[in-house]
Amino acid sequence: MNLPAGNAVIAQSGGPTVVINASLVGVIEEIQSTGIAGSIFGARHAVRGMLDDDLIDLSELSGDRLDLIAGTPGATLGSSRDKPDEEYCQKIFSQLARRDIRYFFYIGGNDSVDTCRIVSEVAKKAGHDLKAFHVPKTIDNDLVLNDHTPGYGSAARFVACALMGDSLDNRALPGIKIDVIMGRNAGFLTAASALARTEHGTGPHLIYLPESVFDVDRFIADVDRVYGAMGRCMIAVSEGIHDESGIPIAQGLAEQFSGEVERDAHGNVQLSGSGALGDFLARLIRDRLGKKLRVRADTFGYLQRSFADCVSSVDAEEARASGRAAVQAAAAGLEDASLTIRRISDSPYQVEYVPIGLREVAGKTRTVPTSWISDGCDVTDEFIEYARPLVGPLPLLGSV
Repeated sequence: MNLPAGNAVIAQSGGPTVVINASLVGVIEEIQSTGIAGSIFGARHAVRGMLDDDLIDLSELSGDRLDLIAGTPGATLGSSRDKPDEEYCQKIFSQLARRDIRYFFYIGGNDSVDTCRIVSEVAKKAGHDLKAFHVPKTIDNDLVLNDHTPGYGSAARFVACALMGDSLDNRALPGIKIDVIMGRNAGFLTAASALARTEHGTGPHLIYLPESVFDVDRFIADVDRVYGAMGRCMIAVSEGIHDESGIPIAQGLAEQFSGEVERDAHGNVQLSGSGALGDFLARLIRDRLGKKLRVRADTFGYLQRSFADCVSSVDAEEARASGRAAVQAAAAGLEDASLTIRRISDSPYQVEYVPIGLREVAGKTRTVPTSWISDGCDVTDEFIEYARPLVGPLPLLGSV
């Protein structure tokens, strides 16, 4: 096949992860291997860097340097949550044309797919020769038509390991402990806390996901039941839990105490970066069950995304392979695509990479299936079997 001449630009968008740089490296390696582009540029801070012509040449990076970058957490190119409109895109195209850039690879989650779609559609409408490809990334694991997404396995591993240790702490000094975990609309990451359970009494006793309505009275009854039976209670709760009207509890707290809610360029309510939800739940338990109870709360916040030395090997491998697969889709002559990861076997665990249209993924959210949620405060064995190969072997524990 005769590939069009021109150069390529790669960008990283949205929340960083521990393996997003592995995807970047996968794209670079495959472009070098296939020769679909002359020069390879990296955009600093995503589409903002493309707008400002803030690009770095990645063409001559050595294999050793690429391996080191692949194993480094965080987005090495920098990230952004800008949502471009048509005028923004036209300014981007003007900058890209100066460098003869014909390929655009965008690594990111839900909002990033939509950004990639917008850029692709405006380019076609305006007659610009730009082929756009989305490489999946999100710790929330909420991209539709994907079995899972790069970034999730390692973040889920962090959550499981953190709950293992926190549960042993709670057993040593019994009380009620609340851990607030990322997840706006999808509870996959909070659900991964169930992987922390061992015969040594680790892991949460109660798990609350945004896929279920959070009922305060039911929550207090659950905590009272567990604490009454065990003399302690470990709780994993998603930051996105909401009331029966669909309003996140954290959003309601922000409106109540500050009168305003912070949103990003895509309209998402800011839920992370505050301990308000954990503090509210801790205070609620004390008020309902007894002021003298030992109740503590931690908000994992941004630590979950790029925690060094807590990497799932499967996650790292698939992140790099996703980047390569995006370039292979370009080399096959596709005009645009979002790469999806499909599980084709559980035993042995195997996946394949399938390019699909950007519109099939953009603007949609995958959530935890209701069949994987047990009684509104736990997850089923089916979820455990789904998540286990993505997280990998967890630390072995012992006790006297």
